[in-house]
Amino acid sequence: MFDLALLDRFPLEPGVYLMKDASKKIIYVGKAKLLRKRIKQYFAPGRDERAMVPHLVEQIVEIDTIVVPTEKEALLLENTLIKKHQPKFNAFLKDDKTFISLMVNQRHPWPMVRLVRYKGRPKGDALYFGPYTSAYAARQTFELITRLFPLRQCSDEELKRRKRPCLLYSIKRCIAPCVNLCTKEEYQEFVDGAIKFLKGQDKELLKTLREEMERASDALEFEKAASLLNTIRQIEHVISSESLVAKASRRDCDVLGLFKQGDETILMQLFFREGHLIGSEHYSFYRVAQEPEELLETFILQHYKQSSSLPEEILLPSSLSNASLLEEILFETHKQKIHLVTPQKGEKKALVELAEKNARVAFEQEKNAQELKEKLLLDLQEVCHLNRYPKRIECFDVSNISGGDLVAAAIAYTDGERDRARTRLFRIKEIKKGDDYAALQQALSRHLLRAKEADDLPDLILVDGGRGQLNIALTVFKELDIASVDVISIAKEAGRHDKGLSSERVFLPDQKEPIHLNIRSPLLFLLQKIRDETHEKAIGFHRKRREKRTLKSALEEIPGIGKLKRVRLLKHFGSMQRVLEATDDQLKGVQGITKRDIEQIHAYKADPLTSLQTAKRKAPPESS
Repeated sequence: MFDLALLDRFPLEPGVYLMKDASKKIIYVGKAKLLRKRIKQYFAPGRDERAMVPHLVEQIVEIDTIVVPTEKEALLLENTLIKKHQPKFNAFLKDDKTFISLMVNQRHPWPMVRLVRYKGRPKGDALYFGPYTSAYAARQTFELITRLFPLRQCSDEELKRRKRPCLLYSIKRCIAPCVNLCTKEEYQEFVDGAIKFLKGQDKELLKTLREEMERASDALEFEKAASLLNTIRQIEHVISSESLVAKASRRDCDVLGLFKQGDETILMQLFFREGHLIGSEHYSFYRVAQEPEELLETFILQHYKQSSSLPEEILLPSSLSNASLLEEILFETHKQKIHLVTPQKGEKKALVELAEKNARVAFEQEKNAQELKEKLLLDLQEVCHLNRYPKRIECFDVSNISGGDLVAAAIAYTDGERDRARTRLFRIKEIKKGDDYAALQQALSRHLLRAKEADDLPDLILVDGGRGQLNIALTVFKELDIASVDVISIAKEAGRHDKGLSSERVFLPDQKEPIHLNIRSPLLFLLQKIRDETHEKAIGFHRKRREKRTLKSALEEIPGIGKLKRVRLLKHFGSMQRVLEATDDQLKGVQGITKRDIEQIHAYKADPLTSLQTAKRKAPPESS
């Protein structure tokens, strides 16, 4: 679950946000004019009515952002990232078998631009531009093309039937080839212009249009010249406002940017492939003695020397005195020429500035996140009257179903972050079924005894439960003579089993009544997050234990299959279902399995009850 206390760390600037789950996989990509404001809406009850949002929010563990100069660039970048990562919560990518593209049927006497969907590879000899992952983006491009180039939009059948121009001719959105109000040459010029525009050949297109306008003017065809001038102006307007991100570079390149403050330096890496920004990564360096130039050289050697995917060039924020030497080393390693470029002006310089801007944002986010976590832990110490600053918190929970397969789990948080290396799982032994108190006492005793002997005790123990569970923990502390660790417990509101906002009771050792934290309190959210993750870990461990026991019990019911054969069957097939589905030859492949064993397995599969009754009748009487 995402830590709500970190929401204020996001910038109030346009950009995209990438939501990730516990495995760091991107599950949703979105765009925003103001990132912080948009991201907060996901966690504000009732603000976002989309049905998928609650399912998305409960899976979010981390949110990354990429800042861009304009809202338009955020739109273009969002589409690029969705196409690249295919997050499961971006709905229009769920069916990835169909594609939407712009098609020009250039073989037709009167070609036109159309929006088409297709599966697999596009058919025919038409020109296709795309595919677009967003139908909205494709329609926007189509609308722009129809404004710039007055080509027909009617079907082939309508083109044959029409006797007079349609409304599009009146508003100058078509030059009416249907009734021969233009020549094939004039029409083809607009077709060629549309193709060049879609291919990104803007300068070549403008040059051609200006030459054609001058010829029309010299020939006193002023109406045609005025139409061409209008097209030129519209294209120039589009080009002047075109996205820096979208037209940054036709070459594959990485862009590096640095931000340094005090002892901390952030290096931001933006990845451009085929002229599109597809992602970013940042690296934090603390208390490094190197100058920025030295840091860049070290990073290039460490990162790109080992990398398996290299760009054609790397854009740098400052020139490197050893740039040629670094290029030589990379060439010797990868047999590929990589250019280290320090742009001084133009689009590439703007990209470096964009990387530096994102480095600053990343620094501010990390700084704010660290300060927020420290403040949160200080608040926890104050509110719960703890004797120690809770640098390391360990939480315990017990799991069982119908009293069977008792297990416990413990997870740790260090400095407000999950410390996965300290996760512990416990098989509860020699405890009466359903006795959660005794199970908790055993898990705490075993864990804390080892921790005490290793001088590795936590600062705070958090127990899932109420006053009873807290008293069990205090009993363990007394038995082990532990006085340097704080302990509290947290219990859900009675009758509430949902994952929404709910009141929780926090029990303290020296306080009779529990304390109630505000349901929107970041402190309550932290405790809930730690408790819920422990609960999920315990349930997962319990499920594995139960499945293993069920499988073992089923194999024990097959006559003639002893302990050794059960182990070999389990190891070979992995599940009872696969054992029963196995052929004779597959079963023979397991060491020690005889023809008689195979017959018993098939008999059990056909009728488990009859098989067991037959086996009992044939079994020798037990000795008294």
